[in-house]
Amino acid sequence: MKEHPMWEAGCSALSWSTQDGKHLLARNMDFTGMAPGTSVTFAPRGSAYELCSGQPSGYRAQYAAVGIGLMAGQPILYEGVNEHGLTGAQLYYRCFAHYPDVAQPDTKPIQPPMLVYHLLAQCQSLHEAAEMLEHDLTLVSVPMMGAVPTLHWMFSDRTGESMVVESDADGLHIYRDAVGVMTNSPSYAWHRLNLLNYAGIRDLDYGERTLCGNHLEPCFSGSGAQGLPGDWSSPSRFVRLCMLREYGRKGKDEQSGVARIFRLMESATFPLGMVRVNDEREDDSAFDATLYTSVACAESGRFYWTTYENQNIQYVDLKTLCERDTPVQFDLKTEPDFQLRCE
Repeated sequence: MKEHPMWEAGCSALSWSTQDGKHLLARNMDFTGMAPGTSVTFAPRGSAYELCSGQPSGYRAQYAAVGIGLMAGQPILYEGVNEHGLTGAQLYYRCFAHYPDVAQPDTKPIQPPMLVYHLLAQCQSLHEAAEMLEHDLTLVSVPMMGAVPTLHWMFSDRTGESMVVESDADGLHIYRDAVGVMTNSPSYAWHRLNLLNYAGIRDLDYGERTLCGNHLEPCFSGSGAQGLPGDWSSPSRFVRLCMLREYGRKGKDEQSGVARIFRLMESATFPLGMVRVNDEREDDSAFDATLYTSVACAESGRFYWTTYENQNIQYVDLKTLCERDTPVQFDLKTEPDFQLRCE
């Protein structure tokens, strides 16, 4: 079955912290174009929604949330943050995602694109989210917008812990205390094991040495990272972001932390023209590119974003939005926005 445009988007996600204890979740959305209606979306407490098409459940949100997504009769978030600091993002999981046709006994069926919003609407923490996934829900193979999306997920909260969720042919896997990075296929377990191939990467340059009787002195910087993969494949992006998470210098507070995590995410962005996904078209739609990058702060509830052609950091404040009792959508403002400085 053909997938809906935003379901098959590639992505990268990274959790990080600041020196003063703020916790951030960033993600890149990589695809050929945005689904119509995609915007920054606020869903207030009490928002009504269903977990699965054609199976009324009568859910109402306990907690407000904001992120980027759609209002398709109900909120659908690709990623976001709720008022208790739980953050989450869905990522493309091609060839590996598998969902049963019907729910397990004593659980409710949920379509994969609804998982981020449902957990943000009902859970305060990773612990609550994991409990709900283990005991109350079954991800099911029921189409939404004509597609059964192949997704996996990363969540984080104010403790700084990260959790990866994958539904494979052998069942549901919940990885607690994850490394704080996720990209696309293969599985999280594969990516984690693959880090052993890059155990020699470090932030410190290698020094002088003698080879074949010749004394060699370093004449450039950055040799500690030799062997770090530089392409845009999912395994390479995973390794790069792990090393940046390990060695990147944290910001002193939310403001500098957000600025710095945007810089880290640039390492995994798709430049338009480098990732061709269609060999018949010659316009921009033949290529995947990083449509937007978002950052959510668990403590402040602020949700930040940039787009491919508008690198100015924009944000909305969930604490302020919580004063509203109706959904609100904000345009991403994707057009270039240059600031003239005269002094």
